[in-house]
Amino acid sequence: MAAERFITKKSLGQHFLTSPVIPERMCAAAAVGEGDLVVEIGPGTGVLTEVLLARGAKVVAIETDERAITHLKERFSGEIRAEKLVISEQDARELDLQGLGLTDHRYKVVANIPYYLSGLLFRTFLEHALQPATLVFLVQREVAERIARDPKSSLLSLGVAAYGDPSYICTVKRGNFSPPPKVDSAIIAVRNISRERLAGLSSKEFFTLLHLGFGQKRKQLLGNLAKHYERSELEQIFSALHLSLTIRAEDLSFQAWHALATTLLGP
Repeated sequence: MAAERFITKKSLGQHFLTSPVIPERMCAAAAVGEGDLVVEIGPGTGVLTEVLLARGAKVVAIETDERAITHLKERFSGEIRAEKLVISEQDARELDLQGLGLTDHRYKVVANIPYYLSGLLFRTFLEHALQPATLVFLVQREVAERIARDPKSSLLSLGVAAYGDPSYICTVKRGNFSPPPKVDSAIIAVRNISRERLAGLSSKEFFTLLHLGFGQKRKQLLGNLAKHYERSELEQIFSALHLSLTIRAEDLSFQAWHALATTLLGP
C-alpha cells in the first residue's frame, strides 16, 4: 500500500513520508547502526522503518492505526519473524516505555511525529527515568527553530536544554509528505541526553519556576516572580547573578535559569 493510496486520518495528524532521502538524513543524525535499538513513533507506511532496518537496527514501532499495522505486518513480515521489528499497538500519548523493555540510555528514538504531539513527546522521552541516548524528530519547522535556533528562550526550548543538546539538522519541504502539510518541517536532533544538567535541583520545582517566570511573557521576570517570592530577596539574587532587574524570562539562557533556580530554590 503506497503512501499516496493510504487515506490519512486528520485526527492522528498523519503526513506520511514519501522520500527515502529524508529518512536517511534522520538516521544519519541519530548515527543509527548495526545492533542499535530504535523506537519509532507512528511508522505509517514504513518508509522510515525500512531505512532503520536496512542500517541493521532493531526497531520497536509504536502505532495506533489498525490500517497501518496491517500494512506494516504485510510489508515487513520477514523482519517481524526474525524479531528485527516489533510492532507495539498503543497510543503515543499514553506510551508505556517500561513495558517496551527499554534500558536507560541504551536505545535511540527516530520518528516523524504528528505536529500536535511534539511538546508531549519531547517531554515523554527526555523526562522519563528511561532516557534515550539520542532523539531525532521530524517536526514542524517553527518548533525546531524555536528549540535550536531562536535566541529567545521558551518553555519548550528550556525543557529540551534541561536534558540535552538540540541541533537543527535540516529543513524538509512539505512536498516530501503525503498529504503535504501546510508548512515545512525540519529534522531536529537532541544528543548528550542526561539528567545531570538538573543535578542538585528538583525537576518539578525547576519547571514550576519556569512556568512562573513565563506566566505573563510580556512582563518582566522580576514582576512575575514577585507574585510568589519576596521582591527584595529577588532583587538581591538578580544583582548577585548579574541579571538586569528589567530582564524578561525569554532573555535568560538555560544556564542562567539554572543559576537562578539553584540560588532561589537551594537549601
